[in-house]
Formats: sequence, C-alpha cells, structure tokens
Amino acid sequence: MDSLQNHFLIAMPSLQDTYFERSLIYICEHDEKGAMGIVVNKPSGIIVDELLQQMELAEEPMPVTSLAGEVLLGGPVNPERGFVLHSTQTCWNNSDAITDDVMLTTSQDILASLGSDNAPEKFLIALGYAGWTRGQLEQELIENTWLSIPATTELLFDIDHAERWQQATQSLGFDIWQLSNLAGHA
Repeated sequence: MDSLQNHFLIAMPSLQDTYFERSLIYICEHDEKGAMGIVVNKPSGIIVDELLQQMELAEEPMPVTSLAGEVLLGGPVNPERGFVLHSTQTCWNNSDAITDDVMLTTSQDILASLGSDNAPEKFLIALGYAGWTRGQLEQELIENTWLSIPATTELLFDIDHAERWQQATQSLGFDIWQLSNLAGHA
C-alpha cells in the first residue's frame, strides 16, 4: 500500500460511540512501521491563549481571534503531549517537514512565538495523537472504518474545525451517509 502521509482519514458514519466518531485525521507519518496522525476537528475546550498563559508563555493576554482558536484533542495516545501542525518555517526545534507546506513541531519554542511576528502564518495545536501499529491502519481501511483523501492546507488550516469532517466528506463527491460499512470481496 502507498503511504498515506499528507492524507486525511475520514471516519465512516458507522464508527459511532468511540473517540473517533466523525473525526478527521491528518496523517503525519505512514510507513512500514505504522502510522501517526492528528485529529484535526475535535476541540478540547481549552483556548490557545489560555494554554499559553497557563504555560507562562504569553506575556499578556491575547485576544482569541489572534490565534487559531481552540486547542484540539489530537488523539488518545499521549494526551499530555502537545503537537503543532503549521505552515512551513524551518527555525523550530524538533520540527519535521511533512510536505513543502506543512510541518509538525513538538517543541515549546514555537508556542512562545504564537501571537508574535515570529509565529507561523497558519497553525493548529493538538494534545495527543492517533497511532497505528504495523498493518493496523491498512486493516482498518479494508474493514471500511476510514476513507482517505489527499490533504489540502485549506481544509487543514482555513476551515473551522466544526466543519472539517463535513467538508471532507463533501469532497468525496457522494453522500457518505449512503455508504454501507460492510466490506465487499470479489
């Protein structure tokens, strides 16, 4: 199977009453060892500027509109660990380029820049991540748990998190609610 890095996973409607119900996951890594992604549409209830103040990284309170709004629940693995998906800037510690347009950073130095002229143009902050062991994601795709589409920076950064799953499903070109969760084999 080809790598799904820089793709979105769209949770099928049949995936109910779980952490991943109606989730949209941005795949940051996918190789023979497994996969890692960030849920990009589940708010934590924590406002970014409040988080920065709690971490004593904000010099003074900043209006919510100056930042990317809410911190997201990135996944059930390591929920105490923060991840920043952002537009490309090469000046941060512990940053990995996912594409020419998107980077993933896990160090606090980027958080201190938010709200300043040094901040990345676009970003989102998430706590935790979603992870799959070798072959697990491929099996879930076979079982029709997820659909995948190529990622766009517009959907990742410019669409309100509450609208991302619906926008992703609409990009498929059919009504996702009419799909069956049963896998067919020819």
